[in-house]
Formats: sequence, structure tokens, C-alpha cells
Amino acid sequence: MAAAEPASIRVELVWSPATGDVRHAWLDLPPGTCLREALERVPELTQALDAHALSAARIGVWGRLQPLDAVLRDRDRIEVYRPLTVDPKEARRQRYRATGQRIISRHRPLGGKTSKSGLE
Repeated sequence: MAAAEPASIRVELVWSPATGDVRHAWLDLPPGTCLREALERVPELTQALDAHALSAARIGVWGRLQPLDAVLRDRDRIEVYRPLTVDPKEARRQRYRATGQRIISRHRPLGGKTSKSGLE
């Protein structure tokens, strides 16, 4: 006997209309709902994005860009991405100029190649 299809799916919607302002909503939707239909159910988001902006917006599910006709699954996380206002490399340069300190990355050592223990 096949499992019955759930009466609704629950998805999370996250967007940021401005820097430092993150909005969050849980949506209960019928199975088979596509991304566009889910976004249109949130009046606060549709007021911020008109129909043209919605089709041009970058929208992802769990960090991966998806087309607006992608069908959602239970417990999906929809993310609406704002366009970058400054290139990340340029922002890093501006922070360096302002502070005069090098930005230390946790991903690479600060001073060239690391020594290998026992081979010195």
C-alpha cells in the first residue's frame, strides 16, 4: 500500500530587503506548488518585488539557484538573494584602506608555506 500524499507541505522563506534586515516566514502550501506560487503568497515580499523584479530576482532553494517553475518539497528553504552593491574584492580593499590592517583569513596561513614537522 502506497503512502498517502500529505495534505500540505511546509516551507521556509527567507529574504533580506536591506542590509541587516532579515525576514523569515513559514508557508503551508499544497503539494505540487511551484516556487513562483509560493512567493506570490507572501504580500510583504510581492510588494517589495513587482512582477518584473520577481522574474529577474535570484532565488534559490537551500543555496542553489532554481527557476521559478521548480516544484517545492516539504521542508525546503527558499532564499531570495539581493544583488550585490559592491564587489566583494573591492569591499575588502576598502576595509583594508580604512583600517590599515590585513584581513586574516582562517583558510590559509598568513606567512607563506607552512613548515612540515620533522623535516626542518
